Amino acid sequence: MKKSLFAVAAVTAFAGAAQAQSSVTVYGILDVGYINSNASVTASAGTAQVNYPTNASYQNGNVKQTQSVLGQSAEQTSRLGFKGTEDLGGGTSAFFTAEFTLAPNEQTLSGNATGGLKNRQTFVGLKKNGLGDFAVGTQYTPVHIAVSKTDPGMQNNLTGSVIYTGQADSGVVGGVGGNQNAYTTRASNTLTLNSEVLAGFQGHAIAILNNNNSTAIDTTTAVGQVPTGSIGTGGVVNTNGWGLGVDYSWNKLFATANYQAIKQLTSVSSYSSFGAVGVTAVPSAGTGASQPFANASGTTATGMATTGQGINIQDNQTYVGATYDFGILKAYASWISRKATDTANSGNYQKRQAEQIGVRSYITPTIEGWASAGVGTFTPYGVNQNSAHFNAWQLGSNYWLSKRTNLYAIYGQYAQGTTAYNVYTATTGAVLTTGQANMNVSNFALGVRHTF
Repeated sequence: MKKSLFAVAAVTAFAGAAQAQSSVTVYGILDVGYINSNASVTASAGTAQVNYPTNASYQNGNVKQTQSVLGQSAEQTSRLGFKGTEDLGGGTSAFFTAEFTLAPNEQTLSGNATGGLKNRQTFVGLKKNGLGDFAVGTQYTPVHIAVSKTDPGMQNNLTGSVIYTGQADSGVVGGVGGNQNAYTTRASNTLTLNSEVLAGFQGHAIAILNNNNSTAIDTTTAVGQVPTGSIGTGGVVNTNGWGLGVDYSWNKLFATANYQAIKQLTSVSSYSSFGAVGVTAVPSAGTGASQPFANASGTTATGMATTGQGINIQDNQTYVGATYDFGILKAYASWISRKATDTANSGNYQKRQAEQIGVRSYITPTIEGWASAGVGTFTPYGVNQNSAHFNAWQLGSNYWLSKRTNLYAIYGQYAQGTTAYNVYTATTGAVLTTGQANMNVSNFALGVRHTF
């Protein structure tokens, strides 16, 4: 009897110890409040085929869009996540993360306006103490992680930053002209590597692999019959990329430098470089494909997307940032560059670069404030395009009710100077006409954010 009781106690203790070595955490953010946005574009072109942010067509004139709403995700995108670790012994552990976007004001869980429950990051990995870790799945890119460590606005979704332009996650009006898609935030089909910290240095690497090759088939003949019709289109859809980054910490100084290159190659029978202008469609978000950013008029480049045509883009992105903690405040400085080039014609490209400085500080033990300002240049997609100059600034404050709950107030502005850009036809890629556009955007938000 005593042996039986001892055996049961031993098994119970072993099970309890095994359970203690693994853990799963549920976490998330809920962010709601009042949002006011104003965007205006003054543009001119000799054709009605120039599209503006509201997708209306005008030959000449001003386009304005105003939003006043009890909205969501102004300071930070609302989300729900699960993460866990398991001790495998010998200094090795397994870990996972599954995180999804939440839209508190959506009518359905799957979303009806902003997409609702979208995959932000989902991956599984292994870690070895003293060496580092690796993970596979949909993950943030090295540039996005570096920005999260060096952005004075902590990657909020309002206008005012030239580095992080995340309005798409919240539905906030403001992602127009050169002030959107400064870099690729996340990629699927991705392997990441992170080293341990050594003498203040930590290395990061990323590899993206998603290749899909198919042979041409006959599309006009039934199975078992002799082919009599034309050959259908096969082809190649390859998305590949890589990136490297390094962080350095020394006392109150933190610095980071990162580079990532993503290439999408699509080989289909209808692909043509059009001589001077390549055919380039915009890949869907979250696929790991390169994503050309907006044209000067606030839309994707006219004439660059036609059904059935290939996506052939080399997208190179660089980010350098640093912070220094002076005690009473922390100072921020950063620089970013992105260039998306048609692989069939290197003269057909889109380019953006910007630099920003900022400060962040606790004014009182419960009141935190920040300020940032930046400038940059933006070259619309095409050949021999002119560059537009832009600037942005932002002020914000948090009032902390507890460690998990805060009230916030944020105001930001963005302005882009007049520039001349080409408008291309969708069938030949020839220059249809030229247009000019300048724009001004402002956002204001009052809200409450709770983390759990």
